[in-house]
Amino acid sequence: MENTTKKFKVVNPTGFKIKDHDPAFTDKLKKDQSQGILEGLKTEMESLQEQLYVANKHSLLIIFQAMDAAGKDSAIKHTMSGLNPQGCQVFSFKQPSSEELDHDFLWRHAKALPERGRIGIHNRSHYENVLVCKVHPEYILNERIASISSVADINKSFWESRYESIRTFEKHLSDNGTVIIKIFLNVSKEEQKKRFMERIEDPLKHWKFSSADLDERELWDDYMKAYEEMIRETSFDQSPWYVIPADKKWFTRIAISQIIIDALKTMKLQPPQLTEKEVARLAECKARLDAEK
Repeated sequence: MENTTKKFKVVNPTGFKIKDHDPAFTDKLKKDQSQGILEGLKTEMESLQEQLYVANKHSLLIIFQAMDAAGKDSAIKHTMSGLNPQGCQVFSFKQPSSEELDHDFLWRHAKALPERGRIGIHNRSHYENVLVCKVHPEYILNERIASISSVADINKSFWESRYESIRTFEKHLSDNGTVIIKIFLNVSKEEQKKRFMERIEDPLKHWKFSSADLDERELWDDYMKAYEEMIRETSFDQSPWYVIPADKKWFTRIAISQIIIDALKTMKLQPPQLTEKEVARLAECKARLDAEK
């Protein structure tokens, strides 16, 4: 797993195309190796999380975006299972409520940002506003934007403005100590079909499936176009996108774990430095404890 971060980081967004990324890539690893590798990564991540909490200077925001059945929930479950839940927050964003629609599109996501010292995970995110809303522009009308009276008003300039809002928002977060990881789980259309069939055939998985999922599947090409444009417009050094192969869930979990570890290491986490007075106070406390009978 050397250079995992570099393998999947979008470094040339201008020329980004989803077809250039293999959803079944496994970096020559075998599934029977995965559990041991993942356990080692979990241990390292747990240690780094504790350092993040103690240093209390940065936060980590992890954004997951993907098509249905790409494995967002299972990726979050397995890669984060070793973390201390007191320092980790997970938010799953569904359709916006009436209260949320009374604010700008970033409002509900800003409310869910992690505090310093914590890890925040957004299962879907503000990027839905340039993905599902791009494919279904009629959803924009629910926001009651003053300048938008009909779908005909939602033009190229509108989307450029929305991308700029996202870039500015993320730059502000980065400038104030939040490290951002944006993960696109790249599942193939064939693998999605397989997982949909499993959900239909297994009674225990029926709750995961909706006929509406097939309606969205019919718009696959439209979604791929929206994802490509989104990544081209919003991947930059302070807030990069990572395109993770998602056809093999075991590999997906390893790749995500390594990327998170690399991001935590870039923070150069250090515990708070005690003053001479505080060090002396600790020595006094130790002496008092030593003196106890």
